[in-house]
Amino acid sequence: MSVRSRKTLLTAVALTAGLSLAAVAPALAGAGAHRTARAGAVSTVQGDPRDVTRHVADFYAAYIDSVRAADDPSAAAGAKALRGFYLSAAARAKVSAYQKRQHADGVLFARGVPIKWKVARTGSGAGHATSRVTLTWGHGPHARVTGVDVLSDLKTLEITDLETVR
Repeated sequence: MSVRSRKTLLTAVALTAGLSLAAVAPALAGAGAHRTARAGAVSTVQGDPRDVTRHVADFYAAYIDSVRAADDPSAAAGAKALRGFYLSAAARAKVSAYQKRQHADGVLFARGVPIKWKVARTGSGAGHATSRVTLTWGHGPHARVTGVDVLSDLKTLEITDLETVR
């Protein structure tokens, strides 16, 4: 190996070692500002399979993911399977009728896919709970927000009705 090749190799090794040390130094230093900032950015989600509001949120999360993956051939089958699992027969029939009549999604009450969603429980009575699903369409000051009221059976957690908020 020539002297020039050895110098190039040694320079590359030294540079790699220096960059590696720079990358791990904050972790070795203990609780620093960088470490705290990253810890604050961690996102966690938890759930309870008995929670009716969480059940609605799980449905909308999975459903939106499935509808959003329009280029995946299994996405349409996934959305249909989700409706079959989470929605009662009456709710599925209502969704299907809406889709045929409006040529739009009967769960989202729109064409397209929202970029954000949230679910809040708004009431309960007579063995049912009502949740409000808020859907955000687009970014910035021109983002549009729509709502869907979802009625669920408290015993089975099955979604029994969906209605757009007017």
